[in-house]
Amino acid sequence: MFDIGASELLMVVIVAVVVIGPKDMPMAMRTAGRWIGKMRKVSGHFRAGVDAMVREAELEEMEKKWREQNEAIMKSAPQLPTAEEMQAPAAPVETPASTDTSSPETDAGGADTGSPDDTRQAELNLPPPPA
Repeated sequence: MFDIGASELLMVVIVAVVVIGPKDMPMAMRTAGRWIGKMRKVSGHFRAGVDAMVREAELEEMEKKWREQNEAIMKSAPQLPTAEEMQAPAAPVETPASTDTSSPETDAGGADTGSPDDTRQAELNLPPPPA
């Protein structure tokens, strides 16, 4: 990081022993260790803040792209019925009367009950399928 070699480190240790003295050296090393720990803590906090800002910027950019894509999809997609339109009472779907009494869609009296698919389409206000 600071590109300090072994010879430079040895020179710092020798100067520290001469200036501080061997008696006070452990206390000086503890103090230096605390300072280094505080600097690492502050730099880690700073780095975390910068990382959070970068993530927020990327998130905003992704949300912007998502909104643009969503708008493009909504413009190109056919208009679907809204929830209110789907909950409106359905008009009965007229089905042609069946003359065949052996059909499974008729009850015992011969009346046409309609298929379950027709009933479901009427409930959802969907147009009948193409014939």
